[in-house]
Amino acid sequence: GERNNGFDVLYHNMKHGHLSTKELADFIRERATIEEAYSRSMTKLAKSASNYTQLGTFAPVWDVFKTSTEKLASCHLDLVRRLQELIKEVHKYGDEQIKAYKKTKEEVSGTLEAVQNIQSITQALQKSKENYNAKCLEQERLKKEGATPREIDKATVKSKKATDTYKLYVEKYAAVKSDFEQKMTETAQKFQDIEETHLLHMKEIIESLSNTIKDTHLQIGEVHEEFINNMTNTTVESLIQKFAESKGTGKERPGTRLNMTVEEMLV
Repeated sequence: GERNNGFDVLYHNMKHGHLSTKELADFIRERATIEEAYSRSMTKLAKSASNYTQLGTFAPVWDVFKTSTEKLASCHLDLVRRLQELIKEVHKYGDEQIKAYKKTKEEVSGTLEAVQNIQSITQALQKSKENYNAKCLEQERLKKEGATPREIDKATVKSKKATDTYKLYVEKYAAVKSDFEQKMTETAQKFQDIEETHLLHMKEIIESLSNTIKDTHLQIGEVHEEFINNMTNTTVESLIQKFAESKGTGKERPGTRLNMTVEEMLV
């Protein structure tokens, strides 16, 4: 491309890979923080269910709420633990990236030199071309305007010198260009391999994140299903029965002993 900046673009893109890894770790960490805060809130909510009134027939329902909420809190806390393990894996990969980048930097140093050479020779070639054109035009102008032979000779010498310089840079450019293209092709393939490996690894991390969250949602679904079943089994009849069993004052009908004779009471 223009100014042969392709190497610089690819090299910095490689380094940006580590930035993406760091930001992905930050994102997962923030998700873990949210999940941890939610788990704490659910645990607090579960405890509050124990403080609600235990009077009346509805009281046993709070135990169902408490158990279900505690299980939900546990699900989210388990997700936090798994996310923290995933963050460690991402950091480990980030450390491996840095080592790989340092190694790559050494391996492509020759390409960087070739890039600098072609940039330098391209600039020199352009200047020599401009100088060559200027000297040729000056020579033609003097001829057309009928300048003195001496002036034309001096212009011819300058034109020849500019031509020789231009040819020299054309030859140098051809040699440098060949070396640049060979090294740049090899280096571009190396950068391509690094990026493909990086993106595949990042996708694996994201897949692991997705599966972890999916597992948690399945667990949460099971807790909700259990809650629904428990509430279905908690019938009006069962609640009244529990209340009667826990608060009942006796099973004999009122007045039974009052209807007994004095003799029967003394037996």
